[in-house]
This record gives sequence, C-alpha cells and structure tokens, in this order.
Amino acid sequence: MTTDFTQTRAQFDLPDGLIYLDGNSLGPLPRAAAQRVDRTIREEWGKMLITGWNKAGWMDLPTRIGDRIARLIGAQPGHVVLGDTLSIKVYQALASAVDMAPTRRVILSDTGNFPSDLYMAEGLCRTLGNGYELRTVAPEDVADAIDDTVAVLLLTEVDYRTGRRHDLPALTEKAHAHGALAVWDLAHSAGATDVKVAEGGADFAVGCTYKYLNSGPGGPAFIYVAPRHAATTRPALSGWLGHEAPFAFDLDYRPGAGIERMRVGTPPVLQLAALDAALDIWDTVDIADLRARSLELTDAFIAGVEARCPSLTLATPREHAQRGSQVSFRHPEGYAIMQALVARGVIGDFRAPDVIRFGFTPLFIGLDEVEGAVATLAEIMATDAWDRPEYKTRAKVT
Repeated sequence: MTTDFTQTRAQFDLPDGLIYLDGNSLGPLPRAAAQRVDRTIREEWGKMLITGWNKAGWMDLPTRIGDRIARLIGAQPGHVVLGDTLSIKVYQALASAVDMAPTRRVILSDTGNFPSDLYMAEGLCRTLGNGYELRTVAPEDVADAIDDTVAVLLLTEVDYRTGRRHDLPALTEKAHAHGALAVWDLAHSAGATDVKVAEGGADFAVGCTYKYLNSGPGGPAFIYVAPRHAATTRPALSGWLGHEAPFAFDLDYRPGAGIERMRVGTPPVLQLAALDAALDIWDTVDIADLRARSLELTDAFIAGVEARCPSLTLATPREHAQRGSQVSFRHPEGYAIMQALVARGVIGDFRAPDVIRFGFTPLFIGLDEVEGAVATLAEIMATDAWDRPEYKTRAKVT
C-alpha cells in the first residue's frame, strides 16, 4: 500500500490559510469525526438511551478500538485497551511493573521526561514507601544508568521538548539483561513514528490519542500489556470495569481476563466515537511511508530555518534515528516569537524555558506548509516583529 497524503489531507477540517504545526499537542478535527459523534449522540444515546451499552456496543469500544491502535504501535491484537487519562495509564503500567520486581526499589527515568510521568512515579514511590525511589539522569545517560538495582525503566520515546527519540528497543534489551522491566510512553510517537512495541520487547506501553491520533481534546489514553504478562499482571487501580464480572457486583475484586483487567472507569463513549472515526484515516496509511515523509518534512524545515534564522538554535537531533516528528528551536524570547507566529497564522507552541516547538504530521502537512512556515518565521526574526508587549503576556496554555 502506498499512502496518498493528498487524500488524507482532504479528510481534515482545517481553516483556510492556516499552517497548523501543533498536531503533536492537539490533532485537528477529522471531517468524519463530527458526523460520527453526532450519530452517536442522536441515534445511539438519543434513541437507545441506556440500551446503547448493548445495542450499540459501547462496552466493547475500548478493546475494539484498542486493536486498531495496536496496528499503529506494532502490538499484538487483543493487548491494547482504551480508557481514562494518560497519567492514570502511566500509573497503572508503572505500578504493575514494580509489582513484578519485588526485590528492587528503583524506578529509572530521564530528566527530559514529561513531568506528569515523573509525578506519577514520585507519587507511587511515596505510596509504597519502604525505600522506593525515582532516579533520573540526563536522556543521553540512561543506558549507563541501567544496573541491577533498577526495577523499572520508564521512558517517553520522543522527548516532548526537543523531539529527541530514545532507542527504546536497545534500552529495553539492556533493562531486561539486568532483570528490569520497561514501560514505554508513546505520547509523542504513536501515529508519528514507526513504533514496534512487540518487536522491541516492551513490557508495558501507554499513550494518548488526542495528539497524532486526532481523538479531540481530552481524548482517552491507551495501555498495552505484553502477552507474557497479560494473565498475571496485578492492576493497582482495580476499577469495576477491570473486574472479571463487573455486573455481578461482587464485593471482592477478581481481575478480568488479559487486557480487560487494565480497564478502570466507564468508557468515554463520545470521545471513543470521535477516535474511531479518526482511525478510519489510518486504514489508508502505511507507517513506513509516514515515517519517510515525516523525515522529509522535518529535514526541510531544519534546513530552511537554519539558513534564514541564524539567531535560533536547533534543539532537535539532526540524525534521523534520534528524531521524532517534531522540530524545536531555542531562543530567549521563544514565547513571544511563537505568539507572533500564531498571530500570522502559523500555529506551533512553546515549552519553557525557551523552546519553540513545531509538529509535523504528514497526514495534513506538506512541503508547501513547511516553506510557508519558514518564510513567516524568517520575516518575524528579521524585523523583530515578536518584540511587542502583547506577545510577551503569558496565557494559561503555552
């Protein structure tokens, strides 16, 4: 299958004249999603009411759609489930992994990891007590820090600030050699890179769906459990839908079969409907084509910005193997620069302390958008157009 990116672009509802380079933070609206959600509201919720759980198959959405995501992350069918938020799924995976290494007390991560992952790890360590600790090192020092004291390696594959990509299969192999387990956070790689959780040996993997997978703001997260752990992992968050028989309403928890035990709360049916529609687009996408186009776009953007904006410093690796699907530059006035870009119809985002960040989603971004974004950024930098008070006032979301 050869991917037609012109055809995928036509399936998104993007405002005319806008260059949207923030799909790594919130994916745009697929045209079919609004129709699917409207149908779910009117024909299912509206007419079926509570019978929709059975008649419309709402209760099966988390695992049915989980199988659709499994294809995109290189997972086996039947081992991915949707629901809850990414932070909850991080906690679930991490707690389950720690439980499998009872004689060890160290969770190893890196200082570039997304703060929420580290907060979850810190909270788990406080809850467990008994000498548990979160140990963080610089991203490039992770391999050297893996030793026989580590219980779990917790890493986000693509750094949310810089776009640097860990070699998770290699790091997982080393973790396993030292008797540790590996939890992969795919928030910035699912739908953006050629992820292979099964081939790479991940014990657990988690990710969100509102970025590259376009489920909409607040869309549900997913969790993967390797087949070798599926029947034995003990979920720390033992919610009623993870029970073997939820509607038996037993007072004692018995974990469900396989991936079902990683369910917690009631499925967010409307968000899952939007995600299901968004994933229809992916049925026409070859992941190898996606990765190749992503590297083409990011290469072009790096070359263009460096040629025309010498005051910006590249924060993203040049090496393809070390790059996700975003490009970041550093500048002391990064926030104001990004606001000037947004005002001119080029939308990226800012990450403290000094990073301007651009996501490249081949499903709806091409070389024309890259060239337009470079030209706009060059004009802003050449004229100091960012140096205005209104561009320096921080909003709640950056």
